[in-house]
Amino acid sequence: MDARHANAVFWDRLAEGASEWLERQGLSSRDAVLLLPFAQHLAPARRAWMKLSRWQPRIETTHSLASALGPSALPEALQLTFDAAIDALAARQLLRGQSWAQALRQEDPRAFDAAVQRLVEAAHALSRTAQLRSPEGRQAFWALARQELAAQSGAGHLERALLMVALEWAASDPRAPATDGLFELRPSAWLHLQAGGPDLLADALLDTAEAQGVPCLRLSADLPLEDVYSLGQPPAQVEQALCEDFEDLAQCSAASVLDHLQAGRSPVALIAQDRVLLRRVRALLERQGVGIADETGWTLATTAPAAQVMALLRAARRDATVDEWLAWLKTPLAATLCERAGAAALPALEARCRQRGWSSPASVREDRLAPASARLWNQARDAVAPLQASGSRTLEDWLEVLKTLLKRLGADERLAAQPAGGPQLLDALWLKRSPWPGSAHESVLKETTLSPSEFTAWVSATLEAAQYVPPLQGELQVMITPLARAMLRPFGAVVLPGADAATLGPVPAGPTLVSDTLARQIGLPTIEEKRAALASQFAQLLRAPAVTLLRCAHRGSEPLAASPLLDRLDLARQAAGHGALPSWRDPRVAVAVPLQPQGRARALAPGRLPSALSASAVESLRQCPYQFFSRVMLGLREVQELDQQADKRDYGTWLHAVLHQFHTERLAGQDPSMDDVTRLHQAARTQMQALALSAAEFLPFSASFARFVPAYLAWLQEREAQGQYFRQGEVDREVHPWWDADPALAAVRLRGRIDRMDEGPDGQCLLDYKTGSLKGLKDKVADPLEDTQLAVYAVLMGAAPAGADAPIGATEALASGRLHAQYLALDDAKGITAVEHPDVSETAVQLVHGLGQDLLRIHQGEALPALGEGVACEYCDMRGLCRRDDWEGAAP
Repeated sequence: MDARHANAVFWDRLAEGASEWLERQGLSSRDAVLLLPFAQHLAPARRAWMKLSRWQPRIETTHSLASALGPSALPEALQLTFDAAIDALAARQLLRGQSWAQALRQEDPRAFDAAVQRLVEAAHALSRTAQLRSPEGRQAFWALARQELAAQSGAGHLERALLMVALEWAASDPRAPATDGLFELRPSAWLHLQAGGPDLLADALLDTAEAQGVPCLRLSADLPLEDVYSLGQPPAQVEQALCEDFEDLAQCSAASVLDHLQAGRSPVALIAQDRVLLRRVRALLERQGVGIADETGWTLATTAPAAQVMALLRAARRDATVDEWLAWLKTPLAATLCERAGAAALPALEARCRQRGWSSPASVREDRLAPASARLWNQARDAVAPLQASGSRTLEDWLEVLKTLLKRLGADERLAAQPAGGPQLLDALWLKRSPWPGSAHESVLKETTLSPSEFTAWVSATLEAAQYVPPLQGELQVMITPLARAMLRPFGAVVLPGADAATLGPVPAGPTLVSDTLARQIGLPTIEEKRAALASQFAQLLRAPAVTLLRCAHRGSEPLAASPLLDRLDLARQAAGHGALPSWRDPRVAVAVPLQPQGRARALAPGRLPSALSASAVESLRQCPYQFFSRVMLGLREVQELDQQADKRDYGTWLHAVLHQFHTERLAGQDPSMDDVTRLHQAARTQMQALALSAAEFLPFSASFARFVPAYLAWLQEREAQGQYFRQGEVDREVHPWWDADPALAAVRLRGRIDRMDEGPDGQCLLDYKTGSLKGLKDKVADPLEDTQLAVYAVLMGAAPAGADAPIGATEALASGRLHAQYLALDDAKGITAVEHPDVSETAVQLVHGLGQDLLRIHQGEALPALGEGVACEYCDMRGLCRRDDWEGAAP
């Protein structure tokens, strides 16, 4: 291959050679037909022929010529449509009469769904292969396929049965493909150009024409990869680049494209090997204002309109989570509902759900929502109610319900107005068009019955099968195209990212039900043939003026070898004496970024103090002043995940509520005939319903509770024998500890909720329930001055209920008699254990005094530094705000 074989002159030489052959044969050019591999080749071939100033033949592809002869017949009921989602539903109908298939559906629905997909895949492959034969050859193909399948042994019974159904389904289609009309044409000559491997349809067509005496010229642009250097230096300047990782590969690919454009090599072919990588490269190029056309597009399911529709359908499921409801309400499809309820309704709804931990729709308490949020929630539930109806419906009915719902929400117009896939989605889901009467699509829509989950799965499959091709923005500079379509096109340069063994080299497998051996026997493409075609397509790239091959050196921690095609090219180059492939010159400019070491974060808040402090806020100030500044003074909070799975936090919340109900009812003397065991279990069931906890998900904690009940009641009996009795629980209190101190502190309150207050011969005792480690509790009270929570609660014990008018100081709060404070470990394997904070009143007095001094210094402008020490940093959600990991000399 040399400069005479470059893309720039290839079509001129083809036109000259074909014209001379026609003249030598004495054939009329205008009555001849020249067949090319792809539609993208038609324009350059016609331009080249026009330069000759002669009659040109009819220049077509096999499919464009067949389309010009007439339309294809519409598929009728149960005939293949090559729409994977529709054909999957038709396949289900076919399998209804098969007892073995229905048994599989009953035993394993997922295996049945997989079998349906394999059946459709095999039927499509067989039908497409049959359409590449002549009418006579097609019948021979079906006969051979039946014969070979009957002779197969050792295959699984299910796989053989599915393949037999696929074979007969494809073979029973009475429609003749549009390409059959090609075999009836009688041009003066057939000319065919092969590139990128054999074309079975064109070969069959020319074989038939030759048998009928029609002159035929077979041209091949293919050349073995090992021979590309044997005829001279190829026109392409080939370079290879070795990149560090995914991001480096994307940046180098974009830089290579820009370098080619700057050198005047336009347009650039960007080969689509890895769609994820191509999206990143495209984003980088779009930032530079590069005009990009994409011939491959991407699946419609990845577009924003598809994501919005799927969010709606997921929210409509009976087992939907609150997260899925919120995800739908944030989409444009629910914009009308949000506008009606007010702009603040949705943020307030989400905040309350996360605050309360409501993970399932059943747990959402409308009486605890703001009026606007409650209105939005009710409107949303009413809107999707038609999609939540139990039972099955026909696909046509489901689509009508979805169409009505979208129209009611005004979402149909919003979808149609979204240019990136909106109109295509409405067409793909039959929401803006109707199938032809009597067609296979109409039959499936009217006769297929689906459950709600099956309808959602069908929508997802339909969107996965459909393609969205974005329009060109501006002047064409870059063409994203698959490797096969890059052949013989007048590109100024070719950039191929992903020239590694994992991306460039593997070929797609055939149908799962068809082994490679069977494929070879009946004439389906084999793995070997696909690899040979890939090598031919790769070799065609060398006709371009410049080719840049980029790959990663490793994937994660694993080394990543070069593509076998790249190795073969390198060896061919060296064998011809041209040396190894040259390395790519990186055009990127290295920019030195000066170091900017960060010191410890610190904040100033002169003249400012929070109006109220809780025990956790006081603990935050003692652990890290900057954490206190972020959490309490700025009010920042990490967004809580709405976990569907119950965790230890849910268990603790539930157990608190159970014990409060148990003791409150017991103190009030409700149902005196009920024993404590029954009362405790009844409270457990009541609170599980109140908190909307799933019995299945809560099973591990329910089992733990069964062991807890006798242990707790034994501890309670012993405690009451000592004269200690429950008096109050879940009591909200607040106090003004510094009302008579500095005026800056007078308005600051301490507030909190005390789990339990007991009374006994030794005075009052406050208890705080804990489900954590007993050892951790003992360590906490070992140094009383380090225990913040019980000290704060001690201050609150003598306070008025939250909201009282008169301020109560710290001295009054602690002067109401002897006071005890204990942590009650509820989840220890050895039983219920109380861990007492010794002399809690004295600790509380010291805490109030020291905390007052700290707050006064903050008010006066003293800095609040980030300490960056101890366990407080390990799980701190403000770690990113203080940049603790970026401090100069910071420990990890």
